Amino acid sequence: MRLLKSLEELRAWHRQQQGTLGLVPTMGNLHEGHLKLVDLAQQHADQVIVSIFVNPMQFGANEDLDSYPRTLDADCQALAERGVQAVFAPQVTDVYPRGLEAQTSIEVPKIADILCGASRPGHFRGVATVVAKLFNMVQPDHAVFGEKDYQQLQVIRLMAQDLSFPVEIIGMPTERAIDGLALSSRNGYLSSSERRLAPILYQVLKTVAHAIQHDKIDAEQALAEARIALQESGFRMDYLELRRQADLQPANATDKDLVVLVAAFLGRTRLIDNLQFSRDA
Repeated sequence: MRLLKSLEELRAWHRQQQGTLGLVPTMGNLHEGHLKLVDLAQQHADQVIVSIFVNPMQFGANEDLDSYPRTLDADCQALAERGVQAVFAPQVTDVYPRGLEAQTSIEVPKIADILCGASRPGHFRGVATVVAKLFNMVQPDHAVFGEKDYQQLQVIRLMAQDLSFPVEIIGMPTERAIDGLALSSRNGYLSSSERRLAPILYQVLKTVAHAIQHDKIDAEQALAEARIALQESGFRMDYLELRRQADLQPANATDKDLVVLVAAFLGRTRLIDNLQFSRDA
């Protein structure tokens, strides 16, 4: 496996490759969920490259950029064991040579301004910009993203479509711990007591989806009861919403393909999750 630390090294490596190329963009501190993205990429492409870049453009002023775990050596070892051909780990100056303030950025209207976009202004501008840059740098045929960050996945799908990137965007179902908690690098911030509470988030999503899908109760009632249940369990709510899968606009009674999305704090840790389901229109 090659470790590529500059754009020049990446392009020299790219010129030597044959067959299709799959990209798995990450910010490192890899867990089994990331490695399952690699497995899926290997099913679609002859060669797989993983990018590891903690993207400062998607962090807000009071977020955890400086403390975000950086574990490049361990990440590379895990990826080598998984059969990855290359890791692209650029410096910030490689990605943003003129600095963040002077960087051309990409806005994906409407979908990037709701849910996590409302709570974290500018976040999806940073995501869309860095992913577009990675697509141009790596020039993959396929790129794999996890469905845990469902809004991010939909933002990237629309960005790639709008800008005519010749990249197939592949979504990977959320990888979970045995107790149901979605795997995330930020789970490492949870205390032992918070970690025991964290699976309640997914349990509540399942309860909401089941109530709407099978019990046919009013969605607002189901969501209101779920918000109370989370607050009583020790979560501090950001949002819990029912949306259409395709565009994340509010769902109405005739929409069939739905997703319930949640963001909530346990202590200082912000957790997100979602559950997709369908109902009879």
